Amino acid sequence: MKRLIIILAAAVLASIHVTAQTTMTNLTEQQQALVAIAAHEAKGDLQALRSEVNKGLDAGLTVSQIKEALSQLYAYTGFPRSLNALGVLQQVVEQRKEAGLPTAEGRDADPLPADYDALKQGTAVQTQLVGGQPFTYAFAPQTDYYLKAHLFGDIFARNNLTFAEREIVTVSAISALPGCDPQLKAHVSGARNMGVGDEQLRQLPAVLRHRVGEAEAVRLEQAVAAVFGEPCQTIAPVDFDVWPRGEKNPYGAYFNGQSYLAPMGPVTNVTFEPRCRNNWHVHHGQVQVLICVAGRGWYQEWGKPAVEMKPGTVIAIPAEAKHWHGAARDSWFQHLTYHTDVHEGASNEWLEPVTDEWYDQLQ
Repeated sequence: MKRLIIILAAAVLASIHVTAQTTMTNLTEQQQALVAIAAHEAKGDLQALRSEVNKGLDAGLTVSQIKEALSQLYAYTGFPRSLNALGVLQQVVEQRKEAGLPTAEGRDADPLPADYDALKQGTAVQTQLVGGQPFTYAFAPQTDYYLKAHLFGDIFARNNLTFAEREIVTVSAISALPGCDPQLKAHVSGARNMGVGDEQLRQLPAVLRHRVGEAEAVRLEQAVAAVFGEPCQTIAPVDFDVWPRGEKNPYGAYFNGQSYLAPMGPVTNVTFEPRCRNNWHVHHGQVQVLICVAGRGWYQEWGKPAVEMKPGTVIAIPAEAKHWHGAARDSWFQHLTYHTDVHEGASNEWLEPVTDEWYDQLQ
């Protein structure tokens, strides 16, 4: 019996090792779904999470895989978010079964041998993650033990997700957490050591941008560039959870670059992508008010220096003043706008574009 346990333990650890060393070049549909699920769990956006869980199940993820990803994330995002997300998964599974939608349960992780040494195996897994150098968090020995024995020993030993998939989940979740740049860079580096291919890592920000948000994508782009030792243009994002981006601007013909409009009652939130600006224009018979709420941009009246706009900047544009406004080259930009002192016959007159030569003089 003892010999059988030893053989089983060796087989489990060999399986874990092979899984960790398998490097893929492109993200599968299932892995892309894990990216979106992990990021929305970290953000606590349960409505978006519900949608992505459904998409993931449609793409072939099993309930077991999603359950495992959300359970693992308690170590990175906390029990409250993890438990909320597991509750969403449970509801989605029940609703899909009632609707007769295909929902694969998948297999649970294989049981570990009775004499499995979580601390020993977790230390080996963590050593592989950080690049072959033993790591000890001497400042907080108990936390060091939790990391080795529980996270990398108990959790990572469960083989219903590969090491690579676990790191994709972790990187995606941390990308959704502002202020965690050191950990994000460490896990991008660790993901390479756990079998996530460089091309897969380069694809992750695009998945975040398409399915989660701009800020999350930018954080990961910068972390990947830093780990790869590559230049990365630093573009300051804005958080669309605070001020919505809205739909593409129907007046796009009068803008250089892409902008978006989000009506908000008496005011409209206008979002500008980096370098986007509107043409010179004049408001006849009315005063336009701009209130910067996110990012960085510019306002300029004809014949006057450009004024930098940051959150809190308020500008009242006199009627008949020729002007333009838009984003800085290195930042998204959002401002609220409304009109006041409106006279009968008030109108807007669009004029010539703000040329690159003119715009590029600004810093």
